[in-house]
Amino acid sequence: MDELRQEGEVNVVREGKIGTITFTHPAHNAMPGNQLKNLADAIDQAGRDPDIAVIVLKSGGDRTFCAGASFDELASIEDLTTGKQFFMGFANVILACRRCPKIIIGRVQGKAVGGGVGIAAAVDYCFATAHASIKLSELAVGIGPFVVGPVIERKIGNAAFRQLALRASDWMSAEWACEQGLYQELFSTQAELDEAVQSFAIKLASYNPEAVAALKSVFWEGTENWDQLLEDRAATSGKLVLSSFTRNAIAAFKNRTA
Repeated sequence: MDELRQEGEVNVVREGKIGTITFTHPAHNAMPGNQLKNLADAIDQAGRDPDIAVIVLKSGGDRTFCAGASFDELASIEDLTTGKQFFMGFANVILACRRCPKIIIGRVQGKAVGGGVGIAAAVDYCFATAHASIKLSELAVGIGPFVVGPVIERKIGNAAFRQLALRASDWMSAEWACEQGLYQELFSTQAELDEAVQSFAIKLASYNPEAVAALKSVFWEGTENWDQLLEDRAATSGKLVLSSFTRNAIAAFKNRTA
């Protein structure tokens, strides 16, 4: 049980035609490599399930949607192959969202950092609360948001992505994220959020699945090269994480949070 909690959990529940994928981790829903793999697999499986018409992607807990990469794993990377493999975890989640023929609704109840912002950007329609501020902190620890960059920039545009990426130490409000298009709708409470997500999912599940799948393809037009693009970006991040600057920055961050 202790090992399971360290790695986190990914659960899939189907109610009617709605499949809900929930990921949880005790460290503010941080994402170790094994959990990222399980999340990508769950999205792929839900996409193939003929009994699921629409997918809701959410995390556990109240005030943090996803804290991004596991700093423990980042600190343990010692070679290029391991580094690239780790960053491919987020790439594979994004690619799973891209190839899934079902509409994926995001439920963001709280803060999102780094890869968590990437996951929020990878869903097709995203609901959030006013507590769901965001930050791309990668540059502050010497890496840069290379893997999640394409999906975030596609959602919010180049100018907003530059602002988010370069202000690596600053939180941007949920209102700002909504104005830029990362979130489509904001709510004051989780109860209102859940009601809106459920209502929208029921509507989407009633539509012609062939039309929905065709529209999903339209949404992702122009990303046909992303398998190679994100692999190349993962290699860049895997190289940078081995630099002395990044190693020192990660160690300093871990000391602050210890």
